[in-house]
Amino acid sequence: MTHIPLQCPLCSGHIQAGKTTFTADLKTGVVVVRAVPAHICTQCGEEWIDDVTSQLLENITQRARQQNTQLEMVSMD
Repeated sequence: MTHIPLQCPLCSGHIQAGKTTFTADLKTGVVVVRAVPAHICTQCGEEWIDDVTSQLLENITQRARQQNTQLEMVSMD
């Protein structure tokens, strides 16, 4: 289980819920997932994604790899 800090360990900034964009370069293609739920430092922008969301991103990436997709673009909204 991923531990999401209450304070950023890099800059001591405040962490709040937000959304980010995940990208993965598979060498044979690119995966872009928008509106990914994340915890984001308001000061330095560092991001943390929980285990459940990470697994969903891994599933999307693996499916694109298996289908040899050149561009996979999805939104979690």
